[in-house]
Amino acid sequence: MQVSLSWLSTHLDLSSYTVPQLSDLLTFAGVEVEGIEERGVATDKVVVAQIQSFEQHPNADKLSVCQVDDGSGTLRQIVCGAKNFKAGDKVPLALPGAVLPGGFAIKEGKLRGVDSLGMLCSGTELGIGEDTGGLLIMAADSPVGTPFNKLNPADVLFDLEITPNRSDLLSHLGLARELAALTGLPLKGERHHANASTSTKVKAAAEEQIVIKAAEACPLYTARLIKGVKVGPSPEWLRRRLESIGLRPINSIVDITNYVMMEMGQSLHCVDLDTLKGGIVVRLASEGEKFLALDGLSYALQTDDLVIADSERPVAIAGVMGGGETGVTETTVNVLLESAYFAPSGIRRTSRRLGLSSDSSYRFERGIDPQQVQGGSELATKLILEIAGGTAEDVVQVAGAAPALVGEVTLDENRARKLLGTPDMTGDEIRAILNKLGLTQKSASEHESQWMIPSYRLDLLRAVDLMEEIARVIGLDRVPSRQVAVAAPVDAADRAYDFAMNLRQTLASRGFFEAQTLRLIADAQLADSLGGGQGVAVKNPLSEDHTTLRPSIVPGLIATAALNIRQGLHRLRFFELGRVFLTLPKGGSREEERLAVLLSGPVSPTSWHGREPQAADVHELVGQIQNLTRTPLEVRPVKENSANYLLTSELRAGNRILGWIAQLHPARAREIDARHPVYVAELLLSALRQGSTGPTKFEELPRFPGMTRDVAMEVPADLAHAKVAAFFATQKHPLFVGAEVFDVFADPSGTKIAKDRKSIAWTLTYRSADKTLETAEVDAAHTAILTALEKTLPATVRR
Repeated sequence: MQVSLSWLSTHLDLSSYTVPQLSDLLTFAGVEVEGIEERGVATDKVVVAQIQSFEQHPNADKLSVCQVDDGSGTLRQIVCGAKNFKAGDKVPLALPGAVLPGGFAIKEGKLRGVDSLGMLCSGTELGIGEDTGGLLIMAADSPVGTPFNKLNPADVLFDLEITPNRSDLLSHLGLARELAALTGLPLKGERHHANASTSTKVKAAAEEQIVIKAAEACPLYTARLIKGVKVGPSPEWLRRRLESIGLRPINSIVDITNYVMMEMGQSLHCVDLDTLKGGIVVRLASEGEKFLALDGLSYALQTDDLVIADSERPVAIAGVMGGGETGVTETTVNVLLESAYFAPSGIRRTSRRLGLSSDSSYRFERGIDPQQVQGGSELATKLILEIAGGTAEDVVQVAGAAPALVGEVTLDENRARKLLGTPDMTGDEIRAILNKLGLTQKSASEHESQWMIPSYRLDLLRAVDLMEEIARVIGLDRVPSRQVAVAAPVDAADRAYDFAMNLRQTLASRGFFEAQTLRLIADAQLADSLGGGQGVAVKNPLSEDHTTLRPSIVPGLIATAALNIRQGLHRLRFFELGRVFLTLPKGGSREEERLAVLLSGPVSPTSWHGREPQAADVHELVGQIQNLTRTPLEVRPVKENSANYLLTSELRAGNRILGWIAQLHPARAREIDARHPVYVAELLLSALRQGSTGPTKFEELPRFPGMTRDVAMEVPADLAHAKVAAFFATQKHPLFVGAEVFDVFADPSGTKIAKDRKSIAWTLTYRSADKTLETAEVDAAHTAILTALEKTLPATVRR
């Protein structure tokens, strides 16, 4: 929400506070300040000037030498690069010594050898408006020599993030009430508009004009008829107020409803009375009923959508947007001013489903003050009569009644002191704070008080809510600091956290970057899932991109890879630890912690003095995963492959399934513009941790050299590499250290080796911890292992 400081200043005097002080005040009170923008200029050295004449600069084609009247009685020479002006135009002139937004100081100088005694300004240079490619042309009646800030006062715009429970802050009056409580400054006007003076006509007398058929969704609806209005542009003060917070003026009637909404938080809607057919009916829509909105689009409604209708058709989606056929235009003469209270849940549901959000729906779905519904109508009526003229009916037609959403709360003041840690706080101080916040004291005893909650504070329902308000006002600096915590023993949650952090540090040290993707994915991303399982569908998705709780982390990593590829990065190393959500066969769902890894591109960064490094393959990824566990890995292909993957395999450690590994299908890789094969893996954290428990063991470096022997063997073509690796891993010969494959050969033609056979070559390493080995000792150990190999596996050693 955007808030104007000058608008706030109409409610209380904030001149003694600087902008940073106000920002800190709001932040420490729980109102997040996302940004601060200064608009306009505060200096008096920017004045209105009139261009008397201009000519081409003698030394520059794109510059003009202007003679301008600044009100001093002597023409001032200015060199200007704009082309959108003519003689007689009035424009802002920054005199020497002026400081413009951004700290730009104006000085006398020369441009291409010609004196320039100031600068003619555009709107952006003065911190107002957008860049139009030239000077800011002012109104013809602007007095020459008048300081620019007198005609366009400087302002500060706060961009605030209001939490959903504080709907009372979604207006300038509401924020002024908050600042009055925090600063102790008095409000200049009314604290709220709950007391309206206009008489009402209840439903029994207005039954034919207003009928509520959905009382739960709309407990209160009011309408006031104003006839003989003249719709036109809004006056300068109203346009300036709306523009100061980023709203575009439309016409006087619409601008007034927007002003009231931003002033006091009550959303209103005006309808061209002459376009209505019959009375107003507040009802639920029919299934598939069509509605043409003010944005020019047609929407299909459902039976839980609340509409405001006449006798033939909907004229508004309640609380969200008005209709395109009944909106107020320059030809409108008679209007119906609508002010109502709608149940927040219904407005939120309709707005999300239709993807239709407005300033009005933003407030209704968080909850407005039902007691100010008629007060908002009364304020808007007063402004319409002042600005657009016309005659308003003496009474407001009302259907329903305002719901009572707040009541009385009893505060135990001793408990408040204990919870806040402020034993020195007196009862008088507590009650003074609550009074400043607008609460009314009903009764009090020595240590207890009873308070009536104002209708606009929908978040104050319990005693602890009042305690929180006291804490916000006094600030955390008031709470004394003390050491009360004790060390807790390490538990399972701590060990799980440490294990996850170790994984992060290990992968980061090997050149991987951690990603954090959303847990909600689109239906189209489900095909990128790895590991099987169905995701959990969201009942009311926020958008088409967030329809399902992810069954796999890999889709998010692929989307991250696509984004990075399109930014020019082709060496990809990403990982993410997170939770997935899986549907159970018999209904319900379960959650699971997983680690996903994505790898693609060169095995090492490119260098100016070397060739393009070789692209990583699946073995690189398997090796990276092997480094995360102490148990030897077995890669076991699975029969069912997803359409988006090749070589999908299970990763096993003994009898445990660690996860899955696969190559992204080339067609899918082309869709994300990948230049290299993309490999992904997804691991179960619980299984990975199971194989990594126990203390880490270290071995001292060998003191004696090792000796190697190579062995080539013929084996069946379908013999898994894992079986050969498992054989060598189980050998317990005292001199045998390890084995590593270095060559695989097969000939599909059958010329050099049978089609059903392949040749594998391994290097075996031998070493003694006590001495340097002799050749005979190594030969004997090597022969023993080869003999065991031929007995264990269908292998023929080539000797």
